[in-house]
Amino acid sequence: MQRFGEKLRALRIQNRMTLKDLAIALGHTAHGYISEIEFGKKKPTAEFVLNVARLFNVTTDQLLKDELDLDINRSDPNREE
Repeated sequence: MQRFGEKLRALRIQNRMTLKDLAIALGHTAHGYISEIEFGKKKPTAEFVLNVARLFNVTTDQLLKDELDLDINRSDPNREE
């Protein structure tokens, strides 16, 4: 089971992004906020979750439902293997 912060961190690392890179891509000025989300210290806003889903081409269900592990080896959730 993966939590949102773990999934966010995995996606960021898979895409070779620093916290600063991700903050810029999501329109945030402080990368510390993202770090706190990754480590479960803060809860993301709905807008933040939507922006992450769009950026990494995943669904909000994949990000938010702990029981749905995120397969970080697939960049397109609709792609057939």
